[in-house]
Amino acid sequence: MAKTIIPIGPYHPLQEEPEFFKLLVEGEKVLELEIELGYNHRGIEKIAESKSYDQVLFLVERVCGICSTSHPFASVNAVEELADIKVPERALYIRSIIGELERLHSHLLWLGLAGHFIGYNTVWMWAWRYREPVLDIFEKITGNRQHYAMMKIGGVRRDIESDDIPEIWKMVDGLLPVLDMFKGVVMDDPVIHARLKGVGILTKEDVFEYGALGPTARASGVAIDVRKDDPYAAYPLVDWQVITQEEGDVFAKAVVRILEMYESVKIIKGCLDKLKVVGGEIDAKVKEIPPGEGIGRHEAPRGEVFHYVRSDGSNRPVRYKIRAPSYMNVPTNQKSVVGGTISDATITLAAVDPCYCCTERVAVVDKKTGKKGLTGQDLIKLSQEKTLRIKREMVV
Repeated sequence: MAKTIIPIGPYHPLQEEPEFFKLLVEGEKVLELEIELGYNHRGIEKIAESKSYDQVLFLVERVCGICSTSHPFASVNAVEELADIKVPERALYIRSIIGELERLHSHLLWLGLAGHFIGYNTVWMWAWRYREPVLDIFEKITGNRQHYAMMKIGGVRRDIESDDIPEIWKMVDGLLPVLDMFKGVVMDDPVIHARLKGVGILTKEDVFEYGALGPTARASGVAIDVRKDDPYAAYPLVDWQVITQEEGDVFAKAVVRILEMYESVKIIKGCLDKLKVVGGEIDAKVKEIPPGEGIGRHEAPRGEVFHYVRSDGSNRPVRYKIRAPSYMNVPTNQKSVVGGTISDATITLAAVDPCYCCTERVAVVDKKTGKKGLTGQDLIKLSQEKTLRIKREMVV
């Protein structure tokens, strides 16, 4: 039988952002997968070197819209390690509440899209409907439904007032029967079982080989979670458990995310209880950042976010490095997609909850000289020249 190449992307209705997956197939079976990224690079790391430390937090918050507090969370952890800053306890509880509210909204967003991808648009509508109260709470306590601007080196920018605690509690309490409903839908529906079980399997060995993170790894039986493995914020101060499944298929990834939302509710409630009795400052009022280097980690909804910062004692970093979880999780598709069918490929690709704008890495090389490091103006000039060339070709 002849082998065929089937392209998915760079623009495809099932992918939220531009990326290119080239499937080599024989009949309906996928024999090989080639992944091409690089359509979304925005130079966040380089821009960070021209911003003050406080400005960097607003910059990295825009690395990703869905998990927008994850990057500033890791960023403040990195700078606080560098400068040996002790964060007030109340601020630690507030940080964890924001982190877990984001996990709830991100997992509900993924669950809705998962339902949409397999033709269960009712699941999509319901999941996104019940995501709205989470965003409403964000708006109430931070002023924004996205990009909450809560993280600050040494603490948080806004307190959670005692009058707001009952409303947050009511929201997460009201979410529990909704989660029960979604758990019942996924666990009991024979069509979902038939469509997702045994599809896109990533083995435990594959997880270690590729360094997979977050729900992608935990669905294959690997109990890794930065909140437990390298505790920070208020995560070691409240009770919760790491969720795992053993099967490693798309169904297991769905189950892990649904069960993790129960744990997020537990963490939020535990932190709210502490806020009732823990008073004091929410900001260490940091004035200077000394020379040195630091590493910050945070368990984002997709897995570990890693930030590295180096300081020379000025008011801005001299080197900034980010590794988002999708950078590790997207390549696992070379294992989980291969061997499956074409119809399973797209839902397997989406099952890792990829974020391609988080993942981008480029090295700019001048083909004529072989020299790396073109400036922004050089890139603009090259882009303009290419646009003019394409226009001329279209006229011809």
